[in-house]
Amino acid sequence: MSLLLVSKNRDLKPYKEALLELDPNIEIDIWPGVSNPDRVQFAVAWRHPANLFEKFPNLKVISSLGAGVDHLLSDDTIPESIQFTRIVAPSLSGQMSDYILTAVLNIIRRTDNYLDQQRKTVWKPLDSLKKAEISVGVMGLGQIGSEVAKILVRNGFNVSGWSRTKKTIEGVTCYTKDELGAFLGKINIAICLLPLTPETGGILNLDLFKGLKQPAYLINAARGEHLVEEDLIYALDTDLIHHATLDVFSEEPLPESHPFWGRKKITITPHIASVTDPQESAELILENYKRMLSGMDLLHKVDREAGY
Repeated sequence: MSLLLVSKNRDLKPYKEALLELDPNIEIDIWPGVSNPDRVQFAVAWRHPANLFEKFPNLKVISSLGAGVDHLLSDDTIPESIQFTRIVAPSLSGQMSDYILTAVLNIIRRTDNYLDQQRKTVWKPLDSLKKAEISVGVMGLGQIGSEVAKILVRNGFNVSGWSRTKKTIEGVTCYTKDELGAFLGKINIAICLLPLTPETGGILNLDLFKGLKQPAYLINAARGEHLVEEDLIYALDTDLIHHATLDVFSEEPLPESHPFWGRKKITITPHIASVTDPQESAELILENYKRMLSGMDLLHKVDREAGY
């Protein structure tokens, strides 16, 4: 039996090398170089080509190469009989916490304003936002979102969280699905860490922006499809949103002609908030591969109905 690695935009050789270091006896193919499709029972995928998995009649499990699984759930050619898993690694939570904390600190210390002043050779101290006067809201309180919320609490911020089901996190005021309005009305900085599902697609829209406390800011490190881009441009132009930090986009890489480029009120990073480590991922992939071969329960299984 063999394991297949698939991605349209990621170098998978480090993942193959890490897997073979752990178990040199595994048969591993990297798409499109598949020696025998009939032998593939386990696949690891990130942004896979459409309809690809129809070619593997004995496929049993597909693991996402990251925490997100929307690229699998949106492929309706994958049979319901195939189980989905995802990578849940401690380093992903740590990286995301660092990224979000940095973005929030940049907002309250007005780093982007100072960078703009530097380009213009302007020396002008600006008033910082005070932690006590700013509230931060984390949208999505899964494993990563919960860790981000805890880090923000430990750094002295007023933190609220919003999720589909009720969560209890020390120091965090938690809201559920039906309490979005109350959640938004309490926060200045909206941080999107939601899974991408039919319910959350386009959730970062003009109505949501209007519900935030002023001054309002946006950080999106979840999926580009959460954001209605034209609504953000309008919100920035009308000062409904004072600044946006974006790590994810509907089209990646972000096209050179995209209107987000060159805007002083937008900070762009190239989907680097939380990057899967090949060595750490290999251990998790190998564990689930062996569990599949042994007929054991898989780790970090995805609930297709919930979307994560």
